[in-house]
Amino acid sequence: MFDDFLARAAIAGIGLTLATGPLGAFVVWRRMAYFGDATAHAAILGVALSFAFGTSVYLGTLGVALAMALTVARLSGRGHAMDTMLGVLAHSALAFGLLAASFQTGLRVDLSAWLFGDILAVSRTDLAIVWGGAAVVLALLAWRWQGLLTSTINDELAMASGINPKREQLVLTVALALTVAVSIKIVGALLIAALLIVPAASARQFARSPEVMAIGATGVGGASVLLGLWASLQFDTPAGPSIVSAATVIFVMSLGLRRR
Repeated sequence: MFDDFLARAAIAGIGLTLATGPLGAFVVWRRMAYFGDATAHAAILGVALSFAFGTSVYLGTLGVALAMALTVARLSGRGHAMDTMLGVLAHSALAFGLLAASFQTGLRVDLSAWLFGDILAVSRTDLAIVWGGAAVVLALLAWRWQGLLTSTINDELAMASGINPKREQLVLTVALALTVAVSIKIVGALLIAALLIVPAASARQFARSPEVMAIGATGVGGASVLLGLWASLQFDTPAGPSIVSAATVIFVMSLGLRRR
């Protein structure tokens, strides 16, 4: 039924923004945009391996995304040129994932759905996974909120306050990998980083505190989902790119309002 699948798409998208809103705020504050790209691109390799071994796509994606995020986090503390290293890891993971997918006929045919998402095809099981994953991410961020904020401001300040910056980095790493895993079917591997960054960047224009920015990013993300689904319905465009495009339009508008 038409209304049923559209309602599921809206509920799934809004559930996802509950995680991407506050997590995206930390991605913007810590300048982790490329970190998110590397983790998201690795998700395609996770999808390919899941099909190859007949396991759950969500579990396979989570495992590979978590491995990539932990690898990047380890390398960041060893003096490597991070922009170059992240570029190598991000594009290599995507290339190996596409190569692995090319050997599997069923996955090769449906690869665009994993790259750009297929939010209109989410099932009730997918809804439960998305909302459950979002709840875990929110619980992690709420549990370590003050520690994450302090370590984001300054590592030395965090250590002086008895906070381990590496532990806070690990919390963000796990939260990011989990968000990528549950969002792969909704907006796809190539667009999840945009959904993390663009709403948070819009909310940053007007936020007076970290909490307001996190809530604002969630609100902008939810509005982007609804506007994107409406645009997809009206103009027969892909839903995932439409959602990110709606978020971009809101960002541009926020820049104009900020100048005024």
